[in-house]
Amino acid sequence: MKYKVFRFLKSVFLLVPLCLFPHNFEEKASVDYIDTTNGTYSLIITGYDWGPSVNQVILDMEQLVSNANISDFTVTATRSAEGVEMQPAEQTGERKVLLAYVSDEKGNRLQEGNHVTLTLLVGPDEVLSAPIKYVFKEGRGANQWIDYKLKIVDKTRNQTWDTEKNRIQPLVDRFDLSGTYSHEDGTNLTYASYEPIDVKGKLPLIIWLHGGGEGGTDTSIPLVANKATNYASDEIQQLFGKAQVLVPQSPTFWMQSTSGEYTRGEVNDIYNEALMGLIRKYVTEHPNVDEKRIYIGGCSNGGYMSLKLLLLHPDYFAAAYISALAYHTEYITDKQLNSIKDIPIWFVHCKDDPVTLPEKTVVPFYKRLIAAGAENVHFSYYDHATDLTGFFGGEAYRYNGHFSWIYSHANHADFDFDGSPVQMNGSNVTIMEWMAAQHR
Repeated sequence: MKYKVFRFLKSVFLLVPLCLFPHNFEEKASVDYIDTTNGTYSLIITGYDWGPSVNQVILDMEQLVSNANISDFTVTATRSAEGVEMQPAEQTGERKVLLAYVSDEKGNRLQEGNHVTLTLLVGPDEVLSAPIKYVFKEGRGANQWIDYKLKIVDKTRNQTWDTEKNRIQPLVDRFDLSGTYSHEDGTNLTYASYEPIDVKGKLPLIIWLHGGGEGGTDTSIPLVANKATNYASDEIQQLFGKAQVLVPQSPTFWMQSTSGEYTRGEVNDIYNEALMGLIRKYVTEHPNVDEKRIYIGGCSNGGYMSLKLLLLHPDYFAAAYISALAYHTEYITDKQLNSIKDIPIWFVHCKDDPVTLPEKTVVPFYKRLIAAGAENVHFSYYDHATDLTGFFGGEAYRYNGHFSWIYSHANHADFDFDGSPVQMNGSNVTIMEWMAAQHR
């Protein structure tokens, strides 16, 4: 509960001033800018529940400035991708400036400096803020980076910035994106990883398996497409007393069978052996991983694969956190189910999920686990996936019902299937607080 209150207050502190008080910063600059036609800028890209957005742009100034006025600036975004059709409204348009201030090159506020940072309006429906796009190709969808450009004009002084110099991604930049693994069967996997610095002793390992739209070889995509970066955030890291984070990436999608089609458990997939090989190799190469505290979770495709690895290796993982489960319960035998009934598992799903239908996946499977005597299995069953911040409509704003993973990433899930709070030692806990306490 303390974590949720802190998170709410932090959100209010960060967002309310930007939305309600932008005119507090509309003071005329005391130093004239020097002409910077074709000037350079840096983007700040932040992950949100709906995906990544360009929420700030840092302008390189040619001399020291001490003030900035939001009404002087216009920002135009242009989005494109080769071979990808876009509607006019998602191709180009003006971005709303909420705040302008003098800063350093990373966007930190200064009294006087060589940079001006503009904070831009973002939201789940602000499509022009998104530097990625969900693209359908060859019968399936995938998230990909697109060509994202800004043109910033200071109308008062006829200055223009139109050349990107740098990109800052606050949580993505904590990860090593270069991981590769080759399995003996010829399968090659890529992965991202995070290791806390200056930490002694054994650390738990949090494994996140992405959904069906994040396969490929660009390991930043599984991190940004649905805010998996949050497992490296200060807030969640504190709950675990620091933890390593491993984010493997499928070349295509985790549920791919030998035929190239999706399996929902009726036949074997083609990646589970290589994935387990990657995990074991990572643990071997990082002897500070606490092998009694290895946690696995994922959404949709990744939820399927998380459960698949539990069924194949029931003695390896300390706990699992699974959202939008895609594994159909009819393909899980009673023998398999009994082999994992003592593994701590927390499911998250939405009742209106149109993709991984709960009545075919998580609901009957959860009930079977409980009937088999599972004592540490929980299930947060949400009516809808809604705006957690409250700034874009709150409960009235609904994402696609498939997006239940937002409640894991934000450490929001805290109730069980019957609506009662999940407790440990008499205290209410969230999904990450609960998981941090599990061990083999």
